[in-house]
Amino acid sequence: MQLVKDIICGMMVDPDTSLTVAYQKETFYFCSDLCKRTFLDDTEKFVSTGGSLASVLGKISRRIAYFSMEVGVDSGMPIYSGGLGILAGDTLKSCADLKIPTVGVTLLYAHGYFDQKLDESGNQQEFPTHWDPPRFAQPLPVQIQIPIEGRSVTVRAWQYDIVGSSDYTVPLILLDTNVEKNSPSDKELTGWLYGGDNRYRIAQEIVLGMGGMRMLHALGYTEIERFHMNEGHAAFLVLTLLAEHKHEGTLDWDFSGIRNQCIFTTHTPVPAGHDRFSYDLVKQVLGDSLPLELLQMLGGQDQLNMTLLALNMSDYVNGVAKKHREVSQEMFPGYSIDSITNGVHSATWTCPSFKTLYDRHIPGWTKDPFSLRHAISIPKQEVWNAH
Repeated sequence: MQLVKDIICGMMVDPDTSLTVAYQKETFYFCSDLCKRTFLDDTEKFVSTGGSLASVLGKISRRIAYFSMEVGVDSGMPIYSGGLGILAGDTLKSCADLKIPTVGVTLLYAHGYFDQKLDESGNQQEFPTHWDPPRFAQPLPVQIQIPIEGRSVTVRAWQYDIVGSSDYTVPLILLDTNVEKNSPSDKELTGWLYGGDNRYRIAQEIVLGMGGMRMLHALGYTEIERFHMNEGHAAFLVLTLLAEHKHEGTLDWDFSGIRNQCIFTTHTPVPAGHDRFSYDLVKQVLGDSLPLELLQMLGGQDQLNMTLLALNMSDYVNGVAKKHREVSQEMFPGYSIDSITNGVHSATWTCPSFKTLYDRHIPGWTKDPFSLRHAISIPKQEVWNAH
């Protein structure tokens, strides 16, 4: 029996039993209705590439994976709550503008963070956020499984394309446990941003760090050279890297090699803002896949400190302002912490009237934000009129 390749997921299928689509005198074969629908949704895109989803998404060229618990890329996608997510979104938008070969990884929160209103007494009231993911992101025909509390939890992926000023695209992969085969509680693991107790939180961070790594592999991102952790939430990814590169049957962990692949940005200047989990909880949720003494060596003796885990396994660490670097250095003496002051993606945060003003006086400013230094020469009356 001669098998043929599904043009979407790349898997081999039986042409006699698979789903088919006839297009331009050629027959295409699919392993599932999901792959068939994905093909029909934008047939020209897949046919013009002459190949698989991997070629459509440009995976081969990706060298950096950027992990963040929240990413603010569109106000209609409530997968962020504040500055951490906004910085992540602006970073990825800048990567798209600069054509930096990056892929982003975060979670798809079905209920977002929350919507808030003030009651008649001025008290804040929170309400679930309602949004429609298919309006913004494309479901990908790939699922992976990760162990959580001894259960196999299925994770699927969506993709949101961040298009830069020169049409270069940075894909943002959104991890989602709201899958039919999961239990009701596991479906909710990606329900709320920063919701639930420590058990819920550590499970989410396992989905992000470990699940994100497995999903990148499943999607064909096999040439990643640097893993950037935006805060300690994603630090479980280093445990996946250690396990993947451990020499079989030995205690030879490649600490140096993994450390050279990892970058860590810390944001929180107060101890209470750094996630810590008891080792009893870690064992219950994570199991015995890694020795306790290894976790204690990298993440702290008494509790698993996600910031320490990231610090100990990153070759480069930065805070988000000069003063923040000083505070972080005091909190974590003995570590080399640099500072990169938070910036913004100027094209996102410039209102339409000023975009028109800059287009007139500083052509090309969206591709070269540093050229905005010339804004000081714009006639004051025109600046006033743009307000």
